[in-house]
Amino acid sequence: MFIENINGPADVKKLNTEQLVVLAGEMRQALLSKLSKRGGHFGPNFGMVEATIAMHYVFESPKDKIVYDVSHQSYPHKMLTGRKDAFLYEDHYTDVSGYSNPHESEHDFFTIGHTSTSISLACGLAKARDLKNEQGNVIAVIGDGSLSGGEALEGLDFAKELQSNLIIVVNDNDMSIAENHGGLYSNLKLLRETNGQAECNLFKAMGLDYVYVNEGNNVEDLIAAFTKVKDSKVPVVVHINTQKGKGYEIAEKNKENWHYCAPFDIETGKAKFTDDSIDYSDVTVDYLLDKMKKDNRVVAITAATPTVMGFTEDKRREAGKQFVDVGIAEETAVALASGIAKNGGKPVFGVYSTFVQRTFDQISQDLCIDSNPATIVTFAGSVYGMNDVTHLGLQDIPMLSNIPNLVYIAPTTKEEYLAVLDWSIDQDKYPVAIKLPGGPMISDGKKVTKDFSKLNKYEVTEAGSNVAIIGLGTFYEMGKNAAKLIEEKTGVKPTVINPYYITGIDEDLLEKLKDNHSVVITLEDGILDGGFGEKIARFYGTSDMKVLNYGLKKEFLDRYDVQEVLLKNHLTPEQIAEDVMKIS
Repeated sequence: MFIENINGPADVKKLNTEQLVVLAGEMRQALLSKLSKRGGHFGPNFGMVEATIAMHYVFESPKDKIVYDVSHQSYPHKMLTGRKDAFLYEDHYTDVSGYSNPHESEHDFFTIGHTSTSISLACGLAKARDLKNEQGNVIAVIGDGSLSGGEALEGLDFAKELQSNLIIVVNDNDMSIAENHGGLYSNLKLLRETNGQAECNLFKAMGLDYVYVNEGNNVEDLIAAFTKVKDSKVPVVVHINTQKGKGYEIAEKNKENWHYCAPFDIETGKAKFTDDSIDYSDVTVDYLLDKMKKDNRVVAITAATPTVMGFTEDKRREAGKQFVDVGIAEETAVALASGIAKNGGKPVFGVYSTFVQRTFDQISQDLCIDSNPATIVTFAGSVYGMNDVTHLGLQDIPMLSNIPNLVYIAPTTKEEYLAVLDWSIDQDKYPVAIKLPGGPMISDGKKVTKDFSKLNKYEVTEAGSNVAIIGLGTFYEMGKNAAKLIEEKTGVKPTVINPYYITGIDEDLLEKLKDNHSVVITLEDGILDGGFGEKIARFYGTSDMKVLNYGLKKEFLDRYDVQEVLLKNHLTPEQIAEDVMKIS
């Protein structure tokens, strides 16, 4: 096998064209084996094997700097830059992350997991190179789906200003995670259909030189194209037409389902571990489709992650014009939602917590200043959510809860979520964000009668004395369990409170707790600094009330074990009970 002898790009350069083709097959086989056992980003990586081989054959990494957008296509790059063992041998599978990582290799320059960033980052590398009068190529690799993100277009717009070497490799497989949306894709289609010869050319319009490769999975054609642009004195786009999932027929035919995969059987493509349990995505799509049929003003919005709300291809067809995918553009999603709400529509934007960070300004400026009644549902904003350092969902509480006019609510069960969602869509006074609980969905069957329009009114679910536990969202159940242990140890039943509201405090209730409580505990599924608990602690600042805030330390965690993190942050009922015993 050739791949076993590839310890760096220099070894790639030793192979002839025929051997490089064999190498590509070996790399795909290694990817197939690993991903079938561990899961990961499948389609983008399978489509980029030949292009990655060609880049390392032509360029001189790490002197020539390659920047990968979102990193979903970086696995072949890792295989050719000294990290092949992490793909060849099962006992080394966890040696590398799923994203580019400078801590792993000198061939990676940024830790990247969010999209549309590579061109701007590469522009920065090129600018520094020029300021220092150094030589070398800077290559930004970006997928066609990522071009819909505003930062990608900003980077393209600025690239012309460099007037020096910058090579932008556009990997065009005619797909984002799902199908592409937006006007620029008609131009990419035109360029593909005309072999790059169409007079209307997005990239040339930006002032960039342009090279088209129709056979983007042909090593020889790619080497020729990259050789042509190597050491270019002006910014140039190399537009390559690739096939997402290439080399695995099941993935080639089902591109959306194979963007990312769980462990699967290679022969059938069927997932090895199936979970038929209903989750919040299922609940959301069922509710919204029913709501849409009853009210044509209701519209679901996604920023290129339609299944976060359960909108698979069939569900998107069912929703028709009442489902909108803006592409990888969270900023536009929020501004669009604000405009729809302003003009009498009822928008619901479903988004992973980690991507809410990309649109903080629009939530603040475009939505909340005018209090337009749009709904944002944040998914995976939890210690139980995605655990790669680039996809953490732990910052939404301090980020969103401190924006004026926004009502941020944390339900604890399916029933509470649907009640909040229903109220949010029908009310017309506030922008509302809903923080879904992490972990398995809890459904207790209880009818929710709470009037959510009476803002910042907490709910005492178990009345007690001495100790009050305010368990927000995900950690409400932990609070209940801690209360049981405290009662067992002290004989005194604590008060348990479901606060719901993250953006405000129930001053009347908190004041009343002073009468027969000496300790107040807050629990929140997110970073403590600037979070929910600090609001409670600040309220009691001048009183004799002791306040214990439980949540997560402000840090960048990576591929963590949930139970270890909970233990480290004293987020277990046993630890909480022990802490209370020490001070009460």
